[in-house]
Amino acid sequence: MKKNKKIIKRILIAVIGAYVVFTLVNQQKTLSQYSKESEEISQEIEKAKENKEELAKKKEDVNSPEFIEETAREMLDMYYPNERVYVNNGM
Repeated sequence: MKKNKKIIKRILIAVIGAYVVFTLVNQQKTLSQYSKESEEISQEIEKAKENKEELAKKKEDVNSPEFIEETAREMLDMYYPNERVYVNNGM
């Protein structure tokens, strides 16, 4: 009778130990996954901050005369009077 109780006790301890190990391994996997996601989100935040800085600089430059002139030349095909030179290849 005492042997049966000792065997049952050892089996119960082994089962509890296996459960603890299994739980710890799963928690470690979950923590490493969260760490990886946190790292990716941090990188996205850094990229967003850089983009924000670029946009802020561009916002400041939009009202400058140089930017307005460049935009008029490139997008609207506008030039100052007598600025464009046309060459007649027919002569």
